[in-house]
Amino acid sequence: MAGDAPDEPLDTPEESVTGLAAMRYRDFQLLFFGKVFGWVAVHMVMVSIALQVWEETKDPWNLAFIGLSTFAPAMGFALITGYVADLFDRRRVVAVCYAILLLSSVLFLLLTLRGFTEVWPVFVILAIMGTGRAFYQPASNSLVPNLVPEAIFPNAIAWHTSSNKITQTVGPAIGGLVYELWGPETVYLVSSIGLTIGVITILFIRTKTTREGRQPTTLRVLLAGLVYVYQKKIIFGALILDLFAVLLGGVTILLPVFAIEILEVGPAGAGFLRSAMAAGSLATGLALTLITMDRAVGKILYITVIIYGAATVVFGLSEIYWLSLVAMAVLGAADMVSVYIRVTLIQIATPDDMRGRVSAVNSVFT
Repeated sequence: MAGDAPDEPLDTPEESVTGLAAMRYRDFQLLFFGKVFGWVAVHMVMVSIALQVWEETKDPWNLAFIGLSTFAPAMGFALITGYVADLFDRRRVVAVCYAILLLSSVLFLLLTLRGFTEVWPVFVILAIMGTGRAFYQPASNSLVPNLVPEAIFPNAIAWHTSSNKITQTVGPAIGGLVYELWGPETVYLVSSIGLTIGVITILFIRTKTTREGRQPTTLRVLLAGLVYVYQKKIIFGALILDLFAVLLGGVTILLPVFAIEILEVGPAGAGFLRSAMAAGSLATGLALTLITMDRAVGKILYITVIIYGAATVVFGLSEIYWLSLVAMAVLGAADMVSVYIRVTLIQIATPDDMRGRVSAVNSVFT
C-alpha cells in the first residue's frame, strides 16, 4: 500500500513546480495547516507572556531571559534533536512536540489563574516550551521533502517557510488584541485549543518516515550533522552570515519596551509590531512560491542581510509608530529571503537520512 511506504508521497499528480504545486499533496496540506493552527497559538503565547512579564516587573533583563529560556534547549539538545528526527517517524515526533507545546500553554493558563507573583516559574515553563520547539524544528523541516516529489522541494519549502510567517503575522496580532480585551487567561485558553488542533491534524498524516537499518548511537553519529554542515561551505557560509545578523540585529524580544515605553501604543501595538515583521516575510514568501531562484544566490543573500541590518537601525532610531511598522515589515521581508535560500540549500543538498541532524544545526544557528 502506498501509504505504508516510507518517504514516498501518497499522490503524484502532474503539475508545475510553482504556485500551489505542493498544496496538491494531502499530507503536505495536513502539515501546513497543522502548523498554522499550532504556531499561531505559540506566537499568541509568546507575545502574551512577554507583555505579562514586562507589566509585572518592568525589567528588560527579564525579557532577555525569556529569549534565553526558549533558546537554551535548542542549544542544549542540539546533537539530539536532529538525531531523533532521523531515527524515529518524523510525523510522530512533530505530534509529540505539539503535545509539549500544548502542556506549556496549559501551564501558563494555570499559573495566570493562580496569580502571577514570581517570575521564575515563567522561565521554567518557557524551557519546557523551548524543548518542544527544539525537537519540532528539525523533525518538521526534514519531513517536508518526504511529502512531495523532489522536483517540488523548493515550492514546498517556500510554502512551509511561508506558514511560519503566516503564524508570526496572525499570532502576535491576535495575542495582543485578546490580551488587551480579555486578558492573558483567554490568550492561553485559545492557544491551547489551537495546539490541540495541531496535534490532531499531524496524526492524520499517512506518510511514514521510520528508518530501517538504524546506526548505533555514537558521538560520531550525533556530530554528523555539524560535520556535514562544516564540510559544505555554501551551507556553512549561509548559516554564519545569518547568525551574525540575528545576534547583532535581533529586536523582537524588546518589542514590549519599544511599544509601551517609546512608541506608547500598548499591548495591541506590540502585537502589531511583531506581526508587521511577519507580514513582510509572508508577502515575500508568497512571492517566492511563484518563482525559482537559481542565479546569483550568494549575491542576493548578501544584499538581504544588508537590508536586514539597515531596517534594524531604522527601527531602533524611530519614535514614529508607522515608520516602525514599515521598518519591521522590511526587516521581515529580508529575513524571509535569507531563510528561504538557507533552508532550500539544506533540504536539497542533504541526504534524507541526515536531514534531521543538519536541520538541527540550522535551528541552533538561527
